[in-house]
Amino acid sequence: MGGTSDDELSRKFLAAIQVGDVCSGIVAAVTPRGVSVILEGFAVRPLGFVGSLDLSWVRFSAAAVEVGDQITAEVTAIDLEQGRAWMSMAATENPELWAFLKTLRAGELLSGQIGSIERFGVFVALDDGPDHPVFPGVGFITIPELSWRHFETASDVVQVGQRVRCEFLQFDTTNGEARLSLRATQPDPFQTFAETTTVGQTLQGRVTKLVPFGVFVQVTNDIEGLVHLQELTWTSVEAPELVVQVGDEFTVIVTEIDRERRRLSLSRRQASTALD
Repeated sequence: MGGTSDDELSRKFLAAIQVGDVCSGIVAAVTPRGVSVILEGFAVRPLGFVGSLDLSWVRFSAAAVEVGDQITAEVTAIDLEQGRAWMSMAATENPELWAFLKTLRAGELLSGQIGSIERFGVFVALDDGPDHPVFPGVGFITIPELSWRHFETASDVVQVGQRVRCEFLQFDTTNGEARLSLRATQPDPFQTFAETTTVGQTLQGRVTKLVPFGVFVQVTNDIEGLVHLQELTWTSVEAPELVVQVGDEFTVIVTEIDRERRRLSLSRRQASTALD
């Protein structure tokens, strides 16, 4: 009676740990989700947990971790309610890279050279960053962050060896990457369009894509808007292909400009009334 419970002891132990601390421990269990760790200094039960994606930046490394192994990992988060310290072994796997990525701040501009172009994005070898142990660059640009403009493939925007200047978005702790944006360094054509266009304005457009809920219409080289199915014609239709086809050109009226979500809503049926 009156003794201190395990939960209280664990919370007291975890409260003394800070994010960024490097802790050692013994692997208590290995599951597909990750690794439970008995932290040095608290042998009652496992308080540390390394998620499967934080085991290593080298692919398929989970098999190298076994129950009873002594590991070292950096604390990335502490949950006192659950009594758990979230940890990353990858952070201690390449401390120079981890330390570099932790110094970066959102909005910072970074320069580098395109190291590789993949279907899922582009790797950038940063001028001031260390080499990555797995990838051809510490920087990474996802496909949507390459350009504001429509393009078919990443190679339409950049080429291997090309020098770029990008905005830093966030530290991807899972892959040990600096997520970058090339388009953030360029003027957003939608905002320029929004500054010179008003709701109710009449525009000429060309159908670029049919979808079940309407059609996309290109009104400038860089801007497309959606004509919802109910705004195609005054007569109710079940599918857009019953009314228009890709390549058709017609007049539309601007019904909404959402600058925050970069969405343009158009109406073909209202334009037909306006022209009468």
